[in-house]
Amino acid sequence: MGLLRKSVTNLLSVWGPAATMLLASLISYVDRNTLALLAPTILEETHLTAEQYGLVISAFSIAYMAANPLWGRALDVWGVRWGMAVAVSIWTAASASHALASSLAGFALARAVLGFGEGATFPGGLRVAVQTLPPSKRSRGIAVAYSGGSLGAVVTPLVVTPIALWWGWRAAFLFTGVIGVAWLILWAFVSRRPEIRAHPQARLGAEGGGRMRARDLRVWSFGLLYAAGALPIAFVIYGSALYLNRVLGASQALIGKLLWIPPLGWEIGYFFWGWLADRGAARPGGRAALLKRLLAAVAVLALPLAAVPWTRTLWLLMAGFFLAMFSAAGFIILSIAHATDLYSSRYAGLISGIGSAAWSATVAVMMPVFGRLFDEGRYATAFGLAAALPSAGYLVWRAANRMG
Repeated sequence: MGLLRKSVTNLLSVWGPAATMLLASLISYVDRNTLALLAPTILEETHLTAEQYGLVISAFSIAYMAANPLWGRALDVWGVRWGMAVAVSIWTAASASHALASSLAGFALARAVLGFGEGATFPGGLRVAVQTLPPSKRSRGIAVAYSGGSLGAVVTPLVVTPIALWWGWRAAFLFTGVIGVAWLILWAFVSRRPEIRAHPQARLGAEGGGRMRARDLRVWSFGLLYAAGALPIAFVIYGSALYLNRVLGASQALIGKLLWIPPLGWEIGYFFWGWLADRGAARPGGRAALLKRLLAAVAVLALPLAAVPWTRTLWLLMAGFFLAMFSAAGFIILSIAHATDLYSSRYAGLISGIGSAAWSATVAVMMPVFGRLFDEGRYATAFGLAAALPSAGYLVWRAANRMG
């Protein structure tokens, strides 16, 4: 019993901070996925169109895009302890405020403030992983910290659907505020650890890696790779409920029973691709070649999403969504692993911020497009576009890195 207790203590000592950031990203995705999950009910009650729904998502994405590099740099310079406390406080209040919205303007405002606060989620997760874990465990640490997003997408239909069915969709948003407050209480204790309280530059300043420069084409290609590769995550999260409802006539209850399946691919993908990336950590040159091969593989795995509209079988639909999110997780973990190898770890928050900002900008542009295609019934075009963009981003990234 004593040995078990010691093992658990050691495990928490090593992975505890990353696990706490897992909970933060989980809550952030419960917050943002609640709107996506309940979209059929909310749109019916508020008389918003799918295109207007896309604009609401864009409001979040634009704010999220602007906030990610700002939070990333702030956390790099000032640290995560107080930065994450402020960020989670902002997004918790914004998420709960959705319960008061009833118009396009109301949802857009609540969504924009939510996006601003949640801009710290992944920069904070990456910052904590590189600040508390050795290089040989960092890709898995990033996977742990980031995987709360995918786990949140799995959990949201299972937890939020009953709340919405019993007490209405507004109560579901009040619930998101409660879990945000609970995380803040936990963080008050976890953030007392010395490696979190210490100034980040003091811990990481001696590590190698190059400087990030705005004129470096590889920086821009990293953002494009991350954004294009991860786009299917937004497409599935925000579009799958509407697709199932409008094309297959699925009820809100059935949607809640099904939509935990696709994010499970996202969750598994984080750990699978993180494990593969860490296998090459001891050999920097070998790891670079490995990452390129793995990114080529995930680009291919993204393509079957285009075939989803050609089937009406639920298990095939779920398999297509599952694979799309599995491959998108690979783009996130592998692109970040490459960037953190290329540049100094003191830029960890900024690296994550650039990737997330680029993704948000892409989502802000593309979701109204996807929404219009859904309104027009052009589902094959929408799915084909979402499936093709990851491969396009990969090809541009490979070309830029040859020139870099």
